[in-house]
Amino acid sequence: MVFICATFSCYYSYAQQHIDPKDYIWVEKDVKASAYNSTKAQTLGDPSIGAWGDKLVPGMKAIAISRDLIKLGISRNTPFKIEGFPGYYLVKDKMSARYKNKIDLYMGVNIQKAREFGVQNLKVQYGILKK
Repeated sequence: MVFICATFSCYYSYAQQHIDPKDYIWVEKDVKASAYNSTKAQTLGDPSIGAWGDKLVPGMKAIAISRDLIKLGISRNTPFKIEGFPGYYLVKDKMSARYKNKIDLYMGVNIQKAREFGVQNLKVQYGILKK
């Protein structure tokens, strides 16, 4: 079991670190951002499974997007560069339809960290894969 979890974590770490920015057209956008956790109180169903069926593992750089952003070409595994946060975040989850122009940064099970993050207005860049 430990080997499987270690392999899974390594896969996500590898996938996030090996995004070649030259493979994407980067689009800037201002969004509202908050944070969320893998807790039963914050979701329906299994809190460790994202809306596209991806396993959410504490420590991974993942975000949920409001559904209106899908119309911009943003979908599962779209990379994001987020103002003030190093590296790339991958889209792994979708938010309720009531939210607009918003992202949620995944913060594992650290509820206090998510609360301290609060709600912020941030600049992001999302990558659309070149054809």
